[in-house]
Amino acid sequence: MLPERLETWFREAAPAVDFCSLRFVCERSERLSVRRGVVEPVTSAVDAGVMITVVDDDGLGYAGTCDLSSEGLGRALRQARDWARRTAARGVTAFSAASLQEKYRGDYRTPVAIPWDSVPLGDKMDLLRAQSERLHADPRIVDWDASLWRSETESLYLTADGTRVHQTLDQMVPALGCTANDGPETVSRSFGGRGFCRQGGFEVLSRTGFRDAAPVLAQEALELLAAPNCPTGTMDLLLAPDQLILQVHESIGHPLELDRILGDERNYAGTSFVTPDMFGRYRYGSELLNVTFDPTDQGQFASYGFDDEGLRARREHIIEDGVLLRGLGGHLSQQRSGLAGVAGSRATGWNRPPIDRMANLNLEPGESIFDDMVRSIEHGVFMQTNCSWSIDDSRNKFQFGCERGTVIRDGELREVVKKPNYRGVSATFWRSLTHVGNPDTREVLGTPFCGKGEPNQVIRVGHAAPACVFAGVQVFGGES
Repeated sequence: MLPERLETWFREAAPAVDFCSLRFVCERSERLSVRRGVVEPVTSAVDAGVMITVVDDDGLGYAGTCDLSSEGLGRALRQARDWARRTAARGVTAFSAASLQEKYRGDYRTPVAIPWDSVPLGDKMDLLRAQSERLHADPRIVDWDASLWRSETESLYLTADGTRVHQTLDQMVPALGCTANDGPETVSRSFGGRGFCRQGGFEVLSRTGFRDAAPVLAQEALELLAAPNCPTGTMDLLLAPDQLILQVHESIGHPLELDRILGDERNYAGTSFVTPDMFGRYRYGSELLNVTFDPTDQGQFASYGFDDEGLRARREHIIEDGVLLRGLGGHLSQQRSGLAGVAGSRATGWNRPPIDRMANLNLEPGESIFDDMVRSIEHGVFMQTNCSWSIDDSRNKFQFGCERGTVIRDGELREVVKKPNYRGVSATFWRSLTHVGNPDTREVLGTPFCGKGEPNQVIRVGHAAPACVFAGVQVFGGES
């Protein structure tokens, strides 16, 4: 009944200003973990509160509170209005002109086949114990863990002029990992870089192959112990989806955030090599590169019906046939920049304001069969699972490392190699894209830890991608 009570209070209390909104967020989360065969303490949390935003006379103010009594809400409303008055005529943006003209009313809920609470805790822990035992397949595996992190987030967004959006998102992060050691050598393998994040219930485990992955990870970790280092040189690069999603995230997603392009992130997360004049004409990649922003793809990690400023979610092409079309900016950044954007204003919780964020940012599949992509390479490396990343402040020069590599020679997958790395420049790397895998090579993944903003906001992002081939990439091993 809390959302209904909040709505009643807000409709009565909203002041006569240019714009006023209330955003209620309640997140319930639970984490289960078995590490080295030992059940760790179950952690659960509930975090609930309200953010009130006021725009008046071009000034903007907001205040958050976890005191959801009428007195606490009233105090936050007065603080938000006071800040709006203080900032009037002192900002660089006319906030009064930037409020949404279109008013939305709607509901969204993650489709769930097997509710989390329908599975007894004992059964969940038995599952994790079994996976932990399967990971410890050899004495040389010195650390191993299996875990489940589930969260349910309910939100209600109201504006004084009629918008009402109610959403409930169920999210699951299943994770497996093991580390093997032999003398001075230590290597690790993980379940998609812990990237098999989805929305849904307990059915996510079957959809991601969680129950079958542990023996394969253990075997590959032991294999890496005896493997040579990745060769060094300029060669073709075949990237698996669980590495490609980090490439998309860092060298497409972040540089296309409109608030970053406008300069808002320079103090903390950096700027972007992308400039406003590039949209609509800049060749970001080869003609095979197609990237979409799609919160409407149900089941991905960052699916929703509306963003946190009430804008209806839509699938949009960000890059089409290699050409940059639009940025990742919400309504306010679109107003400020005059550029096309997306329904991507998102906040990490009730005590942060929405800013421009990725949601489900996907590299669309092409037509290439995996075996044909391998056969197209005379000299190269197939790299799987991101383990390290570094990129400069303008999101241009980068260096990535992977958990596992396989040498490709004369069109065949040959010996496994460890510590594979590659480097490049975003502005040219995507133009070297020569093959995009078909839907059979596509995987749905994500990350729960995308950081940005001052004060910091860590948010959940979804990605889907097929395997892809890039020509003439600088590759190097762990000894370079």
